[in-house]
Amino acid sequence: MIQGILHIFFLVLFIYMAINTLYFFITAVAGKLYRPKIYQTQPGKKRIAVLIPTYKEDEVILNTARKAKTHDYPEAYFDVFIAADQLQPATIEQLRAIPVHVMEVQFEISSKARSLNYLLNNIPEDQYDIAIIVDGDNIMMPGCLEKVNAAFNSGFRAAQCHRIAKNKNTPVAVLDAMSEEINNNIFRRGQRALGFSSNTIGSGMAFEFKKLKEIYNKPGILGNPACDREVDFETMKADICIEFIEDAYVLDEKVSSRAVYQRQRTRWLESQIIHLRLFFDKKSGPLPKTRDYWNKLFSNLAPPRLLFLLVYFVIFVVYGIEYITKFYILYPPYIYWFTITVMYVLVFIVSLPRSFYSWSTVKALSHVPALAFSIIKALFSMKVSRKEFLHTPKAFTQDGATEHS
Repeated sequence: MIQGILHIFFLVLFIYMAINTLYFFITAVAGKLYRPKIYQTQPGKKRIAVLIPTYKEDEVILNTARKAKTHDYPEAYFDVFIAADQLQPATIEQLRAIPVHVMEVQFEISSKARSLNYLLNNIPEDQYDIAIIVDGDNIMMPGCLEKVNAAFNSGFRAAQCHRIAKNKNTPVAVLDAMSEEINNNIFRRGQRALGFSSNTIGSGMAFEFKKLKEIYNKPGILGNPACDREVDFETMKADICIEFIEDAYVLDEKVSSRAVYQRQRTRWLESQIIHLRLFFDKKSGPLPKTRDYWNKLFSNLAPPRLLFLLVYFVIFVVYGIEYITKFYILYPPYIYWFTITVMYVLVFIVSLPRSFYSWSTVKALSHVPALAFSIIKALFSMKVSRKEFLHTPKAFTQDGATEHS
C-alpha cells in the first residue's frame, strides 16, 4: 500500500520534472544554435530617455551617472534622468554637476515602481521615443544605445539588452554571473530562437516611452514589488514582441554574499508568484491567448533551477537507500531519472559561455549546496503580500571584464 502510494508520488514528480527539463533542454540548445541579428549603426536617431531609479546607492550611482552621461550615443538625442530616493545631499550635488537630470523623490514606502512612475510623469513624453531602464549599479557598454536605436528603427517596440556581470570577486558572485548567462541563453536567446518574445530582466530593457508610461500609470503597479514582471506581462498583453539584443551589453553587479543572495532570491520568488497570479486575475481583463501567453505561463510554473538540482540529488539518495534495503519506491526505474538528470546537467553545460570554463568556476561550484539551502530559506521567507521593495545593496564600482563567448 505504502509502496504503491510512493510510486504514484514519484511518477507525478517525474512527469513534472521531465516536462520542465525537456523544455529547458530544447530552449537551451535552440539558444546555443541561434544566430541573433547584429544591429548596425543607423543614420536615423530616436530620442532616448535613460531612466535610473536609485535608492541609497551613493557608493555606485556617481560612477553609473558619469558613464551614462558620456555614453557614445549622439548627445543631442539622449538624456539621463535619475530618481534620487534617500541619496546624500553631497551625492545629489555631484550628480547635478555631471550634469544629469536629478529628481529628488520621497515616498512613504520606497519602491522602484514609484521612482519610475515619478520620472515618467515628470518628463515631457513628446520629447522622447524610447525609455530605457538602467539600475543604479548598471553600466551601458559602448554601442548599447546605438543598437537599441537600430532595433526600434527595425520595427521593434521593446528590447532587452544583454546584461552581464560587472564583478566576479567572490564564489557567490561567480555563481550569480553563471546564473545570469544561463538565463540569457534560455529565457532570452533561446526564446527568440523559437519565435517567442524575449523575457525581460528588470534593467537594461527599453520600451516605447508612451507605452512604458502607460504601464507605470496602471492601477496597482505602484504597490507591486514585482513591477518588472508586470511590465513584462503588460507588454505580452499588448502583443508586443520583445527583442533580445545580443551585443548590447549592460554591466550589472552580481551579489557577493549568501545573505544578499538569499534576500535577492526571496524577492525573485515573490515576483514569480505575483507574476503568475496576473495570468489568472480577472482584473487583468481579457488576455490574448497567443504563443507568448502560453509560453510565459508555462515558464513561470517552473521553480528555481537550484531546486531542480536538489530534487535530483534527493532522487540519487533515494536510489542509494533502495540499493541497500532492496525496498523499491522510485518510479519509473532509475534509468529514466538518470536520463533526465543528465539532460538537466547538459542545460547548464550548453548554456554557459566558454569564458566560465575555468578553475574559479570549479571552486565556485563547491558553494552550490549552500546556495541551494539559501533558496530553501528564501522559500520560507516569502511574503507575497509584501508592499515594500526588497533592495539589494550595491557597492562595486569597477567596470567588469568584457569577455563574451
